[in-house]
Amino acid sequence: MRINKYLAESGFCSRRKADKLIEDGKVMIGAEVAQLGSQVNDGDDVFVGGNLVSNKGKEDIFIAFHKPVGVISTFDKDSHNTLADWVDVGERIFNVGRLDVASSGLILLTNNGEVSEAITHPRGNHEKEYVVTLDKPYTRSFIDQMKSGVILEDGMTKPARAKKISNTRFELILTEGRNRQIRRMCEKLGFQVKKLKRTRVMNVKLGELGDGNWRLLTKKERRELQEQL
Repeated sequence: MRINKYLAESGFCSRRKADKLIEDGKVMIGAEVAQLGSQVNDGDDVFVGGNLVSNKGKEDIFIAFHKPVGVISTFDKDSHNTLADWVDVGERIFNVGRLDVASSGLILLTNNGEVSEAITHPRGNHEKEYVVTLDKPYTRSFIDQMKSGVILEDGMTKPARAKKISNTRFELILTEGRNRQIRRMCEKLGFQVKKLKRTRVMNVKLGELGDGNWRLLTKKERRELQEQL
């Protein structure tokens, strides 16, 4: 098995993060420094930063968490008010993508690096749904522009689905996840986002899950998620 896949299946990190750790010389296979593309054979010990990493006997964990405003989307132990302060299952997990600190709503957590990679990779075009509240009433042309795409400094956004809720609120479904994308799209069109809440990631819905609470995904949700991937 390739070393980056081994680390991802162990739940230690995603493949992309594994590649970075390997490039930085922090991964060892036995007594040898791992290289990109190195293979892990049965019986090999793998170390990251001197710590043994194993992917044997690991049970996959999938969690839906309702991130409150102000919580940082990281498990970094050196930061304060992070996901680690709200969710503790007794083993290493990580967030699938991010929500900025001023946003709330659904964020998926897992120990399965392969699934995390598949959900967040741009080629997947997986849907994420949001409810957006603006600082002032918008027009039909605003919704049309959100649907067709907005030119940002890093290029045109992909076509999206948008639906009016009220004069200042609307639903938005994206298939990409650029940094602060919704806020930047709205700012480009002359609006400020007052509230941003993610309500769905692929087939997993936030539903009635309370602010700051979390739950394990159901068997049906996990099966449908894997089928979509």
